[in-house]
Amino acid sequence: MNGHPLKLAATYTLVLTTLLLGACSVIPVEPWQKGNLAKPEMTFEGDTLDKNFTEHTYFSKEGAFGGAGVGGGGCGCN
Repeated sequence: MNGHPLKLAATYTLVLTTLLLGACSVIPVEPWQKGNLAKPEMTFEGDTLDKNFTEHTYFSKEGAFGGAGVGGGGCGCN
């Protein structure tokens, strides 16, 4: 029974920390900041030349064009 208050305090601390960190993650983007997010440097792909090289390598290995997506493969099956 001695460990019960410590477990309860640890649970409350964990919940409070999670709520505080969750509140920090919802920061709205202001309209004047959206121009910065639309720049090519902000894409997930990063370097366009590197992305094109990777797709060319995949195309050469798989024998399929545009196979970098979710479904499909070199054999034509989904």
